[in-house]
Amino acid sequence: MTMAKRSPGEITLITLAIILAILVLVVPLALIFSFALREGLGIYLANILEPNTLHAIWLTVLTALIVVPVNIVVGACLAWLVTRFRFRGRQLLISIIELPASMSPIVAGVVYLFLYGGQGLLGPLLQANNLQVMFTPLAIVLVSLFVTAPFAARELIPLMSQQGTEDEEAALSLGANGWQMFWFVTLPNISWAMVYGAVLTNARVMGEFGAVSVVSGAIRGQTNTLPLQINLLFNDFNVTGAFAAASTLTLIAVVTLVLKSALEARHHG
Repeated sequence: MTMAKRSPGEITLITLAIILAILVLVVPLALIFSFALREGLGIYLANILEPNTLHAIWLTVLTALIVVPVNIVVGACLAWLVTRFRFRGRQLLISIIELPASMSPIVAGVVYLFLYGGQGLLGPLLQANNLQVMFTPLAIVLVSLFVTAPFAARELIPLMSQQGTEDEEAALSLGANGWQMFWFVTLPNISWAMVYGAVLTNARVMGEFGAVSVVSGAIRGQTNTLPLQINLLFNDFNVTGAFAAASTLTLIAVVTLVLKSALEARHHG
């Protein structure tokens, strides 16, 4: 079967897309790794294995491991609620779900500071019970949960609205209970939307800077995530170390995308 000859317009659009992809994606990635490795592999590994950078990597990954599953579960519950039930205040709930996405991350961090900080609304109560939330890893997890809250629900709500309830109603009519209906009917139908929601949530958690910078205190070796560590290394004029840390963040993102692609290939294969 011969391929249809492409028109000049199609060729132009394809060429522009390739050029833009190279400029926007390939060139920045190449620069990150070239700067990270410019003093040799030994210096690169030494910068990665520096204790503060290692701790930042660990804290970033740990935050993602907590935030992604929680927001996937919460997003699925919210999507189920707003697509399967009609109730007063439904549109308001949908708007509230979108609120974190429309709010500046810096503002989100300040809100948490005013809520849990020493002079905040709950600060005196927390201090009376010898508890500290701000400037701890817990604060990073809480604010990351907030800023990434809409991503899973955003993927699930349109899909579940489009799918309707026919399959689920059929399962119930055949004697399935609620759990069986969800596990064998609903979950397979929304599984890929959940995967995409997880990828988006993970990307935002890994790269979040503004909100985390407010609530973490950016304490070296304690509350520094990778984006904060990169910023501190730049401020210390350790450009190679900053790019080495940035390359680690890039590699984590690439691994996430490779895993997603592998799951897709397995599913379609």
